[in-house]
Amino acid sequence: MRVLETKEICKYYRKTHALEHVNMVIEQGDIYGFVGKNGAGKTTLIRLITGVAEPTKGTFSLFEESDPKQVVRMRSRIAAVVENPALNLGLSAYDNLRCQCTLLGIDGKQAPKIINQILEKVGLISLLVTNRKPVKNFSLGMKQRLGIAMALISNPEFLVLDEPANGLDPEGIRDMRELLLKLNHEDGVTILVSSHILSELSKLATRYGFIDKGRLVKEITAEQLNRECRKATLFRVSDTDKAIKVLKEAGYKTAEASHDGVLLSDNGAVSKIVTLLAKNDIDVSAVQEQNEDLEAYFMEIIKGGHHG
Repeated sequence: MRVLETKEICKYYRKTHALEHVNMVIEQGDIYGFVGKNGAGKTTLIRLITGVAEPTKGTFSLFEESDPKQVVRMRSRIAAVVENPALNLGLSAYDNLRCQCTLLGIDGKQAPKIINQILEKVGLISLLVTNRKPVKNFSLGMKQRLGIAMALISNPEFLVLDEPANGLDPEGIRDMRELLLKLNHEDGVTILVSSHILSELSKLATRYGFIDKGRLVKEITAEQLNRECRKATLFRVSDTDKAIKVLKEAGYKTAEASHDGVLLSDNGAVSKIVTLLAKNDIDVSAVQEQNEDLEAYFMEIIKGGHHG
């Protein structure tokens, strides 16, 4: 099932074109990494999905419903943490969640059980012991996790997070990643997570959308991204075609022509490969390790402007 599909979505603010003809698809079960520099249009799209703003042009569907009345109804299956989590800093974590239960019309008797389960899920169960500590005294990582706990009260099928790792230390980023993977794998929550840090998203996303200056430049699966950014060894040789033939016959199935030699992503011993080529009268003038950096890959896509 398509949880979200946008068709030619545009958003204009006077002369600013925040989004230009965005066509995006998120399937059920995806962790969709929405990648773009600050100001690229990530938050604008999230605001449209969640109903904070209206598109200037174009349409979108949620859970395959595109009729505006149905879209409003489907939003009850979504939860979002956009920019800073909406927390009451003077209240404790428990009381913040209690208020959220009341807002959602959750029965007072059921609320404590639901709150306990969610605090357990987001790794904040220890706060029940010191449940009077106000949220203003929390670390940023704890506030982010509590923001997600607030979003989980409604038991959403689709969770939308805008830059959840912003400002977190490495431990906080790791905790956030583990939490999102757990929600996806154990509870089947589809997640849209926006970030400008591709290296972090690469540890959890199953699909990506790259946005630049309001345009969705490319959508790609995690497998495709890994293939395009794979580690490989480049051999500069005297005869590329012959080298590929020799290598393939010797079982090196990934040998392929590159503009400056033969590219091989098998983890074979380099000395063994050079010897094999030399035996077949192929000179090797240089050997280079290649590993396309994810951030460099993103910059390359933007430069190339492969709109898709």
